[in-house]
Amino acid sequence: MADSGGVSSGNGGGASSLKDQGNELFKAGNYLKAAAVYTQAIKLEPKNHTLYSNRAAAFLHLVKLNKALADAEMTITLSPQWEKGYFRKGCVLEAMERYDDAVDAFQEALKHNPQNTEVSKKIKRLGQLAREKKRVLQVENLRSNVDISKLLDPFKSELSEKLGEKEECEEIFNFVTEVINSNIKTWHETSKVDPRCNFLLDKTKTDTEKYAPVVNIDKAFESPHTHGDCFSFLRQYALDSFSKAACMVAPKASISYPQVWKGQGSRKWKLGQSDGFFVQFESPVRRKMWFVPSSIEKGRTLCRNPEQLDISVHEVLPRIFKDTSSIVN
Repeated sequence: MADSGGVSSGNGGGASSLKDQGNELFKAGNYLKAAAVYTQAIKLEPKNHTLYSNRAAAFLHLVKLNKALADAEMTITLSPQWEKGYFRKGCVLEAMERYDDAVDAFQEALKHNPQNTEVSKKIKRLGQLAREKKRVLQVENLRSNVDISKLLDPFKSELSEKLGEKEECEEIFNFVTEVINSNIKTWHETSKVDPRCNFLLDKTKTDTEKYAPVVNIDKAFESPHTHGDCFSFLRQYALDSFSKAACMVAPKASISYPQVWKGQGSRKWKLGQSDGFFVQFESPVRRKMWFVPSSIEKGRTLCRNPEQLDISVHEVLPRIFKDTSSIVN
């Protein structure tokens, strides 16, 4: 609230009268007119700290935060021993969500009046808010800086060893990282992904009018029958479309235990109750399986680093490419 004291009578009571008018307008909730009246009083007494303090309070209610902060700073400059200037500054910084700075201002106010319980409570509450804001920023940073390429670097080395050809290795690796990155982004935005199989088509052989790079497999996990049909369809699709590789994505919630894993996967599951999605990579020379766990941090969905799984235990679907890894040329 506005302060009632501190105006001298050097201007025939003009500034004092204006301050009183401003205070009444402030109490009535007319902050715009109150600020205007305080401005008139300041013109008469430009060195009066309470007038700047009161106008800072009015500007704060009007959410004119930069002006409120400037007036709070002027209050402190004119009366550095007055606790209310630091209190005003702290309130403005709190509204700006500059919680660490606000705590510093309130602590300065407390130095000048250690018995002020209101200030002590604000320091405690804002300290918690500052910690929460830092954690939110950390979560946002984690959400926006997932380096899948770096995390899957060992997989890239495996591909290089199996394929030999650098260009083909890069193409397949980029395909996998793009699938995982796009699904992480979707999960962050919607907290879900659709069960799909992504195919890396052969640009020189595939009839792109007939074969799409993505096939929905949302019905695959409804029953053993649909699961078997989906597997058979994908195997034929990969063959007919001349696909080089495939990446299947399925949310954990869609996997029905032990229907898909034949009773083994659920017993060997080591990742607790974390929500998330599976990524199964298929190619003629290599198969790979990851689980991307998810959690809720500060109200935001956060994907963790992909966890590699034993594909012989946790495969979402059986092999869809003929194994050529052991063929000797």
